Amino acid sequence: MALPTLLCTLLAALSGARAVTVYGQVPIATTTSYAPGATYTGLAAYDPRVLDPPPLPDPLPANQFGIQLSASASNVQGLSIPLSGAFFGFSVEMSVVNQVIGLNGSFIHPPFLNLMSLIAERAGRVHVRVGGNTQETARMVMSLEDGKAIEKQKVDTNNPTQTPALLYTPEILYLLSNVSSLVNVKWYLGVPLNDTSDLRLEIVEWGERILGDNLIGLQVGNEPDLYQRHGHRPEGYGPFDYFGEFGQVLAAMRDMGVPVTNNLIGPSLATGDWIPEDVWNTGFIPAYSDALTALTVEHYPDDNCAAIYGGFGTPKDPQAEFAKYLDHSAGMNIIKPYLNSTAIAQQAGKPFIMFETNSASCGGFPGISTSFGAALWALDYGLQMAYSNFSHALLHIGGQNVYYNPFTAVPTNQSSFHEWTVGPIFYSVLAVAETLGSSNNSQIIDLNANGGSLHTPGYAVYENGNLARLALLNFMTDPSGANDYTATISIGGGETGQPNGTPAQVKVKYLVAPSVGDKWNVTWGGQTLGGQFEADGRLKGDLKIETIQCDQAANTCQVKVPAPGFALVFMSDEALKESEPASTATFATTAVTKAKNTVTIDAAVLATSNGNRGMAGRYGSTSAGSNAAPRGPGGYPGAVALLAVVAGAGLVRRAIARHV
Repeated sequence: MALPTLLCTLLAALSGARAVTVYGQVPIATTTSYAPGATYTGLAAYDPRVLDPPPLPDPLPANQFGIQLSASASNVQGLSIPLSGAFFGFSVEMSVVNQVIGLNGSFIHPPFLNLMSLIAERAGRVHVRVGGNTQETARMVMSLEDGKAIEKQKVDTNNPTQTPALLYTPEILYLLSNVSSLVNVKWYLGVPLNDTSDLRLEIVEWGERILGDNLIGLQVGNEPDLYQRHGHRPEGYGPFDYFGEFGQVLAAMRDMGVPVTNNLIGPSLATGDWIPEDVWNTGFIPAYSDALTALTVEHYPDDNCAAIYGGFGTPKDPQAEFAKYLDHSAGMNIIKPYLNSTAIAQQAGKPFIMFETNSASCGGFPGISTSFGAALWALDYGLQMAYSNFSHALLHIGGQNVYYNPFTAVPTNQSSFHEWTVGPIFYSVLAVAETLGSSNNSQIIDLNANGGSLHTPGYAVYENGNLARLALLNFMTDPSGANDYTATISIGGGETGQPNGTPAQVKVKYLVAPSVGDKWNVTWGGQTLGGQFEADGRLKGDLKIETIQCDQAANTCQVKVPAPGFALVFMSDEALKESEPASTATFATTAVTKAKNTVTIDAAVLATSNGNRGMAGRYGSTSAGSNAAPRGPGGYPGAVALLAVVAGAGLVRRAIARHV
């Protein structure tokens, strides 16, 4: 049956059909077997370690308390700046783009598209950065052996400061562009800054040309405050030196005639050897205001470097570290050094972005980074950043040798019968998107709930000036239910001097798991993305949103929050509508290349997505080499479909050969 289907597909492509083939996972790595009771020696992303929940706090917080709220934002002091539901995005290490996103412009991983679609349907769009340490040594070439789009050279794996030299072709940018034509993903790219005597700005020129309006920022240098420590700059390198190098990149872009030069991002400090104020004091913001689209920092609350590399002292015990992530102070402590900078950014009219973050540097911790506790931590941390006037935050994604990935591709030797793995922390991205909604005009406030208890924090969200949602967390684990808490919500009334405003009912959506240490029994509104090797990026199960009747005579509404868990309270049907998608587009492969876990999709239109910047006098489509004759805005979706189908023909042919 495969050959007639293939011929029909080829004919459809030749006649101008606008279908694109989005291919399934291609083998990319190996794993080590693991025997029960033995020490795990496989890939970090699949480490089975489960930690015990920390002891309950002493004294225990109250398990019943009230929350008094105003119906209107005009009566609330201390609200955040207006925010987008696309608050959380992702930072993809450049060297693993082929693992995470796709192989080239015609081979896109369906689970990635599905996961991005889940967020875009809730938030309107997704922000993704491609960069990290490996951007600094990246160099564009026009082609690589065997048609590869990216290739990493070997380095000393015992040296945490040594980054692999990375070669990539324009196909990587076509890949990103084609993703954006299927899902509303916006991209940040990293400009190499390891050698200022030989600036490699091809990613600027080609990025503008191929991505157009889907390119929203160019990062100039990654963690420059660590350059000297890591041996990338001579002794004495400081903030004024970075100031000069930023200007050098900007001048080179202008000399090249790059049409857009107001989309630069910096300084992207790790807040290691400098603090942001060291850069602000150079005059960085006023000097480059016209070129800066955002101000950025990068930060991790802890590190697991000693467990991986020598010279970092005694490795930390994840069980001992776990409790540090499981109360409200965790997020507040990360953000505290940046509160002055968020105020400075507002005065300058610039967004302030946490450009790279996650549970711990050097790949995260086993048992922590892969736990439901990490999801609650990231959720509270994200909402605390939003309250503190960050505009966005990007969770970092590495390869299969790290613990903290929100999602991870399947290993090579299991690709024919396993799927991807989605970590609990990904659910926090969905929860934050739904908390803030899709209006791009939400403001949030930390309620200091339950007398300021660190274990039961809460937030209120006002959308378009009206109370829309409450976000209530419970960091404790207690299977007895004794430390579930009930929040009694009142809108107006009492001593507020405002009329009673509690609605007749509210809707509540829960993010829950049996324990903060749990990995796979996580549900969001009763739905799950599946356990280890079970995810194709689509939510499974029936959506469950509870309706709670309120007592309007008493002006109260009681919402229960399990221990552990998160409750998102929708104060109106309109607030629910702004957060919950009516439907979500899904993606999969039309080429059958394996006998199991291969799903199909209706043909999707693949637009060029080149935008309207930097294309004057240039012609082309979203795939390299497919431009033929001059055309206006638009492209050659049929040609791209044909390229995909022809590639698929080879795959199907090999699949047929294996079964003959």
